[in-house]
Amino acid sequence: MPRSEERGASLQGRLRRILTDMKRWYPYLITALLGLVIVGYFIVRGSFPINFSDIWSRNNHAMNVQRDVGKMPEGNAVPKEVLRLRREQQLRPLTEREDGTKIQDLPNGIYGFAMCSVVALRAKRGIPLSLEIHKYNGIVYYVGYASDEQIGKYLTHQKDFHILTSPHPRKGASTLFEIPVEFVSKCEERPGGDGDIFDLFVATIPELQT
Repeated sequence: MPRSEERGASLQGRLRRILTDMKRWYPYLITALLGLVIVGYFIVRGSFPINFSDIWSRNNHAMNVQRDVGKMPEGNAVPKEVLRLRREQQLRPLTEREDGTKIQDLPNGIYGFAMCSVVALRAKRGIPLSLEIHKYNGIVYYVGYASDEQIGKYLTHQKDFHILTSPHPRKGASTLFEIPVEFVSKCEERPGGDGDIFDLFVATIPELQT
C-alpha cells in the first residue's frame, strides 16, 4: 500500500476514535452542564429571592387596574352644569394648603368636597365619591343632582321631604341644584346602583336673613 494511502487510513482511524470518545463523553458533559445551571440558579435565588406567587399577583393586579380604568364611567369628569355654576359664583378650588381645613375657617368664594358632615373640605372628591360643597356669601351649600319632583318640594318650601342627591347625573335625577347645609336636618350616605347617594332630609326651610 502506498504511503499516502496508509496515512489517509491512519487519519480516518484517528478521527473515528476521536468521535467515538466524544460520544462516550456526551452524557458526562451534559450532566456537568445541567449541574452548573442548577448551581447557578440556587446562587442567584439565594442572592435575589424570587417569589413567583408575588409576581403573579402583581401582574394580575396590574391587569385588573387596567381593566378597571377602562371601565371607569365618563361621569367622573366634571359635568358642564357644575363648571357653569362655579363660574357664575366665581368660585375657586381649594389650595393644597387649605386641603382638610374646617369649613368655618375657609374664606368665601371657594369650592371643595365633603361627605354629609361637612366638617372640613377636601380638594379632591375621593373614593367613595363625596358631594361638592360651595361656600359664598357666608353660606355653605350642598351641590348635586336630584329629580325634578324632589327639587320641586324644596323650591315650594314644603316640609318633611327627602332629596336623594348624587355627585353626578343619574337616571331620573339629572337636574343640578344646591341647598344650604343649614336647611338639611339630616344627611345619610347610601350606596346606590349607579354611585353613592346622599339622602338629604329637610324638616322645614328657615327664612334666610337678608
